Amino acid sequence: MIDITQPIYVLTIAAFVFGLIRMGNPATARSGILWAGIAMAFSIGATFFVPGISNLILIFPAILIGAVIGYVAARKVAIVDMPQMVAIYNGMGAGAASTIAAIELIKVGNSSFNIIVALVGAIIGNVSIAGSTIAFLKLQGWMRQKPITFFLQQVLNIVVMAVGILFGVLFLVHSSAIVSYRSSLIPFFALTIAYGFLMALPIGGADMPVLISLYNAMTGIAVGLEGFAISNYAMVVAGILVGAAGTILTVAMASAMNRSVGAILAGGFGKPQEENRAISGNLKPISSEDVAIMLAYSSTVAIVPGFGMASAQAQFKVRDLTDMLISKGIKVFFAIHPVAGRMPGHMNVLLAEAGVPYDLLMDREEANRAFQDVDVSLVIGANDVVNPAARIQGTPLYGMPILDVDKSKNVIVLKRGSGKGFAGIENDLFYMEKTKMLYGDAQESISKLIQELKKL
Repeated sequence: MIDITQPIYVLTIAAFVFGLIRMGNPATARSGILWAGIAMAFSIGATFFVPGISNLILIFPAILIGAVIGYVAARKVAIVDMPQMVAIYNGMGAGAASTIAAIELIKVGNSSFNIIVALVGAIIGNVSIAGSTIAFLKLQGWMRQKPITFFLQQVLNIVVMAVGILFGVLFLVHSSAIVSYRSSLIPFFALTIAYGFLMALPIGGADMPVLISLYNAMTGIAVGLEGFAISNYAMVVAGILVGAAGTILTVAMASAMNRSVGAILAGGFGKPQEENRAISGNLKPISSEDVAIMLAYSSTVAIVPGFGMASAQAQFKVRDLTDMLISKGIKVFFAIHPVAGRMPGHMNVLLAEAGVPYDLLMDREEANRAFQDVDVSLVIGANDVVNPAARIQGTPLYGMPILDVDKSKNVIVLKRGSGKGFAGIENDLFYMEKTKMLYGDAQESISKLIQELKKL
């Protein structure tokens, strides 16, 4: 059979790159995803023409089953549950890379280079699939979302990974021996997967955006390494693109939270800190009628979305409120913090679903320059990302870049109750004289605001 796969792979690689470029802009991101999806479909199709391919009777049903599950799940999953879907699908990619590594490792006659590449890819893939599973369970609410810590946790993590790597080295040294498969490879996989679970346990819900981004990067690297192992250069390039993009995003997300990527890899990321300080002032409730009056007589309104908006699925009502304010000649913009929500770009996805125009969205730096001219900032379910305590040395949030909502002339906070954010500390913004609390479900509260504005 003539090998036509390589020319097709070259074209798909070009399509991957083009799709990634278009994903860099919200206005073209959808078409970029379509380009990448079509390229992936052609890559899968080209694989059937690889000379010597076998087991087609197993491959076809596997593709069909995966395609049906993926299509149905993607159609049915709610946008608010998108972080869970991203986490579990990312884990599936890592699991596929680990499976390829396992198959390559038990082959007879592999070179030392191929074994090393497969072992490294397996380590990364195993950690990613295990960690992604924990992330999914926490986001889905099937597991405690707060950090899970115990005595000598760091020591146990290091020992588990070190022993796992040791078994990998033993396999490399004795790879020609039949007994090496069971005596080295099985504990190698078991321990590196166990480390992935242990690494993710101390990470809380507030840190999930960075964790998901990190595992995305790790999955890409694992796929790229396994591409080297089986000489599939479409996998190599696709994996490198995902790994590079994920790494850049991870660093940016960690910086946005004043976190260290090294701390993530050490497994101590997300560990809660205690706070011992008094906050002056008190929480001041306000009615929907009074908030509507404030909004109606404003020139500029900033809307700051957070996870509370996502959990209440209030994005459509927020869009209705935005349209009404704009129709009254009021300038409206959305201030987006990069780690608001449970995954990178969570707020952007929700607002895009509701049809909020892209030109109304401002990133943190741009929004912070505009807050001083804002008459009313409407904080919808955001907490730690607007907490001025981040400017106070000694607080758990110290140094974290925040949205400077406290520089607005007035602040209205939509919140279910007076609970703390994921960082577990009080929010200084809520106790300021300029801040009023509109308690209740975000969707219901915004519906009431719309009705009150109609009366005015």
